[in-house]
Amino acid sequence: MQLPSHRLGDLQLRILQSLWDRPDSSVAEVHTELKPERDLAYTTVATMLRKMEARGLVTHREAGRSFLYRALVAAEDVSRSVGNHLVDQLSSGSLTEAVSHLLTSREVSRDELDQLEKLIKEAKRRAQ
Repeated sequence: MQLPSHRLGDLQLRILQSLWDRPDSSVAEVHTELKPERDLAYTTVATMLRKMEARGLVTHREAGRSFLYRALVAAEDVSRSVGNHLVDQLSSGSLTEAVSHLLTSREVSRDELDQLEKLIKEAKRRAQ
């Protein structure tokens, strides 16, 4: 079964993160949350939410004179899609190359390596 591909820009991802944390947020609430890290106009956030709704990423309901938005896609699905896209684009689809790159280009703690070993053992069990 082919999973849907969620190719998102940085702003779209930040908006989704805001809505995952606080479902049923108004444009003003999303704008306020994003404003400290980005110099965004209110209308930019409103326009992006409308575009994301057209793509089926978010939905809204009316509450008085406001629209309250919520994400229609799960964080896990977006994370999986983005991760798969990165492996495909940066490592020609090779998970081994992608993991090798991350292990050699980033500082990895002993605890993280232990967690990765557990994940590999679980994957090996499932593959049998």
